[in-house]
Amino acid sequence: MSNIRDVAREAGVSVATVSRALSDPDKVSQTSLNKVHSAIDKVGYRPNMLARSFRSAKSYAVVVLVPDITNPFFSQVIRSIEDRAQQKGYAVLLGDTRGILEREKEYIRRVETRLADGVIQLRPDEPEKQSSYMPEGVVCVNACGCESTKGPRVRIDNRGAAKAVVDYLISLGHKRIGVISGLKDNPHTIDRLAGYKEALAGADIAFDKSLVAEGDFTTWSGLNSAKQFCTMTERPTAIFCMNDEMAIGAIQTLKSHGLRVPEDISVTGFDDISYARYCDPSLTTVAQPAEEIGKLAMDMLLRLIEGEELAQEENVLPAEFVIRKSTGVPCKD
Repeated sequence: MSNIRDVAREAGVSVATVSRALSDPDKVSQTSLNKVHSAIDKVGYRPNMLARSFRSAKSYAVVVLVPDITNPFFSQVIRSIEDRAQQKGYAVLLGDTRGILEREKEYIRRVETRLADGVIQLRPDEPEKQSSYMPEGVVCVNACGCESTKGPRVRIDNRGAAKAVVDYLISLGHKRIGVISGLKDNPHTIDRLAGYKEALAGADIAFDKSLVAEGDFTTWSGLNSAKQFCTMTERPTAIFCMNDEMAIGAIQTLKSHGLRVPEDISVTGFDDISYARYCDPSLTTVAQPAEEIGKLAMDMLLRLIEGEELAQEENVLPAEFVIRKSTGVPCKD
């Protein structure tokens, strides 16, 4: 079985450098890190993480709570978290909570019992629930926060991004704009609906609640919710969907009813998952910086684990509006 000396010999560095690369990689140059990791792979070294944990009183693991493990956007964020965690010598325990509070509590108990050092939450917290389930002393960062989220958090301006989407549709000439929302009490839904309403108000377009169809951020709900618009006497000329999965589902329903996208009705999404650019037509959407969200959330959590103070509790990252082929000017007939 290989040991740390074998790694040092293969990498051409000292044993102390290998030790620092494993325990505190920020203090090692990138060149040396690359040599050490290559040597580890070559000699098949597996560090004794249990002994390391005993020495430091840390588990060197974090829990990531994800409300829907099948959601492609969350998958992008999780991948980024895992990449950053691995660089810092941490393992990631993934908790598929399915949005169920009791399941979240079970995973959080792993931190209380020292099986993990902290939590990254991917569900946007609702203010009235935030203090009810997170025990005192458990460090947590919300990686997909919203305007109402408290505590350390990373987010985009959901309200502003939604407003930008609807402003664009209005600029094309659309005045009757439907929306497929997430569940009405979801904080992301609340923020994005506020942006939708703000854009309408800015263009002197009255808000019509009959143009709001409630989904749940799944493809199926987009398929189902779009039927509401297909059966209207006066259909909307555009639909703003609050995520890409619902938008892709909506497009399929519209096509099944003989409607062309965007010639008869424009569709927009939110997130810019990988499927968004390859669906037919390619989807106009908001690109969230999933990689940056994951890295920043992990960095914030590690600082909290080390007992450091954060320079700022809230980090609002920029989102990009991406125009593709699913939107166009409204049909004249």
